[in-house]
Amino acid sequence: MIPTEFIHPERLWALLAVPTLVIAYLVLAWSKSGGRRRQPGSLELLVRKQAAWKRHVAVFASILSLASLVVAWATPRGYAEVPRERATVLMVIDVSLSMEATDVKPTRLAAAQAGAKSFLQVIPPRFNVALVAFAGTAQLVVQPTTDRGAVSRAIDNLKLQPSTAIGEGIYTGLDALSLVPPDPSDPNASVPAAMVLLSDGASNLGRKSATAAADAKKAGVPISTIAYGTPSGYVIDRNGNRNPVPVDHHELQRVADVSGGQKYSAASAEELKKVYDGIARSIGYEKIEQETTERYAGFAALFGFLAALAAISLASRWP
Repeated sequence: MIPTEFIHPERLWALLAVPTLVIAYLVLAWSKSGGRRRQPGSLELLVRKQAAWKRHVAVFASILSLASLVVAWATPRGYAEVPRERATVLMVIDVSLSMEATDVKPTRLAAAQAGAKSFLQVIPPRFNVALVAFAGTAQLVVQPTTDRGAVSRAIDNLKLQPSTAIGEGIYTGLDALSLVPPDPSDPNASVPAAMVLLSDGASNLGRKSATAAADAKKAGVPISTIAYGTPSGYVIDRNGNRNPVPVDHHELQRVADVSGGQKYSAASAEELKKVYDGIARSIGYEKIEQETTERYAGFAALFGFLAALAAISLASRWP
């Protein structure tokens, strides 16, 4: 963990002693070797070489120990990833007619359903999960719950509907947060939430998705968007005509950017699973700033031990 700040940064001035000690040691070592007049024998030369590397280890380990102690003395702080205790994951899935395209086998929707169910398996079991389906309108299919079986069955029962209203899907997901069960140990505590929105196209109905994304940011809910499908996707209408339904990346990128989330792309079931797995890992952990003095004190102790070992080896002429 690299420190991001120090509580006592002025103490870092003591690190100037480190290069000073290194230079002093190198100068002394050079002057000592340069002052020898007698040509040593082979046995003496061997002993000197063995002692030299031990001396170097002792000196440089001591200097590194000193540097680590100075950093610890300055009281460093850094970010660490720790598992979240609680969170709510809002799964928002596009069920518009374009999800019937077969560019992802067997269809975009069927592959998305399989990916969403796989996603459920890697979300920490203590997290609440809500399911929202949207097309021309949006519906809260399952309110926030830890019952993975209920969410999985609901995913299996998703049906195609006409039109696309991404903004409505986002707002319905945000409304679901009011239904999150309170924490028994702290009923008034707010629970972090994240939205995962999968879609293949641009909105043609409802409120603007960019406005919804801005409201999600205000609510502290980042939206991870997944653009699902390929540029060659198409559906067959009632008259047998082939209608292209390429993935629209622009709107999903904007939603992610405005909300403070991240946009992903998946053109196959395998890619979708990898995306979902990555999102699950990011949701399951949070970055918190904490003091890291102990880490650098540990480094100092380790280097100090190496220096002591080398010094003892020199003194006892072992091995």
